[in-house]
Amino acid sequence: MKLLAALKIWVVIYPSITIFLFLFGEKLSLFPLYQRTFILTISLVPWIIFVGVPFIDLLLTQVAAAKNKKQ
Repeated sequence: MKLLAALKIWVVIYPSITIFLFLFGEKLSLFPLYQRTFILTISLVPWIIFVGVPFIDLLLTQVAAAKNKKQ
């Protein structure tokens, strides 16, 4: 169960951080590391908790339901 939760979180975190840094990395590079980290986490943690992981849960539920219908 914990492994599945960790995988779901990673599936959300990796692309979110990558896109965030692609879009804002150059602008953020002007700030010290501790400020960049703060901005990154204050932006992405709510996104991951309230949007990303629930969206992955919804997708997995829909895939499981479709799989059960086929059986």
